[in-house]
Amino acid sequence: MEIKEKILALREELRQHNYNYYVLDQPIISDFEFDQKLKELQELERKHPEFYDINSPTLRVGGEVIKNFETVAHEHRMYSLDNSYSKEDLLDWETRIKKMLDDDIQYTCELKYDGASISLTYENGELKRAVTRGDGNQGDDVTNNVRTIKTVPLKLKGDFPPKFDIRGEIVLPYEGFNKMNEERLASGEEPYRNPRNTASGSLKLQDSAEVAKRPLECLLYNIKGHKLDINTQFESLKKARSWGFKVPSEAKLVSTTDEILKFIEYWDVHRHSLPYETDGVVIKVNDLAQQDELGFTAKAPRWAIAYKFKAERVSTRLIHISYQVGRTGAITPVANLEPVELAGTTVKRASLHNADQIEKLDIREGDEVYVEKGGEIIPKIISVELSKRPAQSVPTTYITECPECHTPLVREAGEAQHYCPNYNGCPPQIIGRIQHFISRKAMDIEGLGGETVALLVNEGLIKNYSDLYELTNEQVVPLERMAEKSADNLIKGIEASKAIPFERVLYALGIRYVGETVAKKLARHYKDIDTLVGSTMESLVSVDEIGERIALSVLEFFSSEENKLLIERLKKFGLQLRISEDQMANQTNKLQGLSFVVSGVFETLSRTDLKKHIENNGGKVSSSISSKTSYVVAGDKMGPSKLEKAKALNVPIIDESKFLEMII
Repeated sequence: MEIKEKILALREELRQHNYNYYVLDQPIISDFEFDQKLKELQELERKHPEFYDINSPTLRVGGEVIKNFETVAHEHRMYSLDNSYSKEDLLDWETRIKKMLDDDIQYTCELKYDGASISLTYENGELKRAVTRGDGNQGDDVTNNVRTIKTVPLKLKGDFPPKFDIRGEIVLPYEGFNKMNEERLASGEEPYRNPRNTASGSLKLQDSAEVAKRPLECLLYNIKGHKLDINTQFESLKKARSWGFKVPSEAKLVSTTDEILKFIEYWDVHRHSLPYETDGVVIKVNDLAQQDELGFTAKAPRWAIAYKFKAERVSTRLIHISYQVGRTGAITPVANLEPVELAGTTVKRASLHNADQIEKLDIREGDEVYVEKGGEIIPKIISVELSKRPAQSVPTTYITECPECHTPLVREAGEAQHYCPNYNGCPPQIIGRIQHFISRKAMDIEGLGGETVALLVNEGLIKNYSDLYELTNEQVVPLERMAEKSADNLIKGIEASKAIPFERVLYALGIRYVGETVAKKLARHYKDIDTLVGSTMESLVSVDEIGERIALSVLEFFSSEENKLLIERLKKFGLQLRISEDQMANQTNKLQGLSFVVSGVFETLSRTDLKKHIENNGGKVSSSISSKTSYVVAGDKMGPSKLEKAKALNVPIIDESKFLEMII
């Protein structure tokens, strides 16, 4: 056998043995035999470097050291999930989606494993890239570290698409976690706190050889791509399994809420026998065409929801209540607690939300309180142990002045929170607004972090975010922990931010209630900042998804002389305060005043592209058919209920080609 053929044959044989051992848990050769074959391949590759392959099984041991992880944009955004905690939450969710679909629905129930989210990209059956979730839009490239994880196939088997992303969770099994801690304790080191944080931290180790020593696993659950020839979520799990991925077998296809609840009840008890941490169940609409119809909110898919198992609860003493001021002036009361272990972490603080919550629970300093992690992330106080309340206890009186600038607080009708109205003079508001302005989803200014912003404000170098664009290297270098190179990177990062598109600049301004999605809609509708500044209540509420509360907030922001001055300065510094010519070229008013419902599977365009064409041409996309619907754009597999409803309401039904004729 020729050397190249021998190397290729050994690689394929070792991949199969690796799959048998780590994915199927059915090894057919001994560890010794596997190691001997691996050594033989290593020797052949050493002698014949011309046959190097980055996906060779010999490279699973790692060894490459990365100092900085490259930030990479996700081709398909990684959304978070909405959470539910009761049967009522699930029924509400089901009611919402049934109203939008008007069709029979099946669901897949999958266990929600608690680890570090990852997106793997495969091209022609080979692993090309592994990226952390990050902020959902972009994450860190950790490919070298992920290559060392034995349950991540470097080459796929079977009939796979030419290119796709697959999402999953990097987890650390209990057995491996306990063994790692035994070794740390034996060497006199502090043990790791919990498997989830250890798995997440492992992905960011600079030496991939160290990652290779950790018994990490990757459990896959979601495929993303174009024209994948997959019709359902349950089918996608089977396909992924056949290509060589480790896909949990506990997933179940169901048709009713009762079946969902039975699945949840079973695993709430039996999850403790699983080899990994799990904190709930994810319920997804099974049909991918129905998923497309349901779409996404700004933060989460409408077609999926996570049911969280009852959180771990502990009791501790509330020492003191303090108050934080947010960038919008909102006051958040915080419970400072005697440190207590909860779900693998030490909890010292918990949010008390607002004055109503304090009054409702009658929370007082000195109380013994019960704390749990809401959604396993944010600690919250859920009740007070009144039998242990100190005799000298006095009710909590909510503050009336800002704890930072001592301005009297206000609370508007219908608002749960108190606010400090000192918009331009309250330090945490000023710092918070600038920190929001530079954040990743906004101006994404490289080299500038939250602590540096606070330092710049406290040193009197900036008073608002427009001042950033007048900073000089000479001003920044003397700051604490700021070397010449760091200062240079900061100034370059500020300059580079001038290319950030209008919709993100609009989000960065920090207008209350104007998040990413609202900023995009306002940017598309008004095209430039001057037109938006001159908008009226009537024109604002005519924009898709803009209600009175958002409209009032926008009008209030631009009525401020200080904010108008800020905008003028940002213009002078060259920020993008209008939609680019490229974006303008793709936008018309041909569909102005028309409302469309998109349903089915299409040949030429994806459903997402169709919706973009509608919005770019001035039309509105709606999720459900009503008497106000102008057209239904129907593709293959359109739901029969939608078809029936459109006919009953005499709504015109057009196909993809007819729609394209409308915008040519």
